[in-house]
Amino acid sequence: YIKEIGEAAFRADQIYKWVHSGIESFDEMTNISQKLKEKLSESFEVFIPEVYKKYLSKLDGTVKYFFKLSDGNIIEAVVMDYHHGKSICVSSQVGCRMGCSFCASTLNGLARNLTPFEIEGQIIRAQKDMNIRISSIVIMGIGEPLDNFTNVINFIRNTSSEKGLNIGCRHITLSTCGLADKIYDLADCDLPINLAISLHAPTDERRKALMPVAKAYSIKALMEACDYYYDKTHRRITFEYALVKDKNSTPEDARTLSRL
Repeated sequence: YIKEIGEAAFRADQIYKWVHSGIESFDEMTNISQKLKEKLSESFEVFIPEVYKKYLSKLDGTVKYFFKLSDGNIIEAVVMDYHHGKSICVSSQVGCRMGCSFCASTLNGLARNLTPFEIEGQIIRAQKDMNIRISSIVIMGIGEPLDNFTNVINFIRNTSSEKGLNIGCRHITLSTCGLADKIYDLADCDLPINLAISLHAPTDERRKALMPVAKAYSIKALMEACDYYYDKTHRRITFEYALVKDKNSTPEDARTLSRL
């Protein structure tokens, strides 16, 4: 776009850095001409999600945000304090269509995908609101990240860029309910992020009762995709398991899980 309007190519780098620094108006860009600012304002907008509600845990300082988007939709993010620094859990969609029975995010279905900058904007807003530097990310909030594949990949590339937030891929974890085909695609993106799998049951029968995605992808298919991901990236894979009484919590379930 910068080349198309006759500006020098280096302006694109300047604008990129400004946008990812957390500006909320093009007027804040001090090394850009007024004429270029006006052109940008005519074609683009800069919007960082607004703080709609905010809750602070009295136990460990965890902060839960409800962020309001430009269209009025509400999403959640959570900032956690660890010995290694501040971590944020971000949303990737407004709602979710995966239908997992234990998850509130899916109750009203999927409204829409978040753009790359709406995902990153959660980090920028939290940093500005708390006056902190966030050092790690988990894409584990509202939505299924691999169901918003292209936008999430672009978010990771922007956020890990030295010209962006510069949060390295090794400090980013993506959590999925198990879209096996997309795990192969993710492995082929050459992004060395960590992968977390929402497993929640050790057999297909048990898993189908909790997670509709299990009807499309067997545990065997999911594990084969995980093997491929590990072989390709050599990054850690973690498995998430929420105990649900009488659904996945018997001693036999534990033994089956251990064998798996």
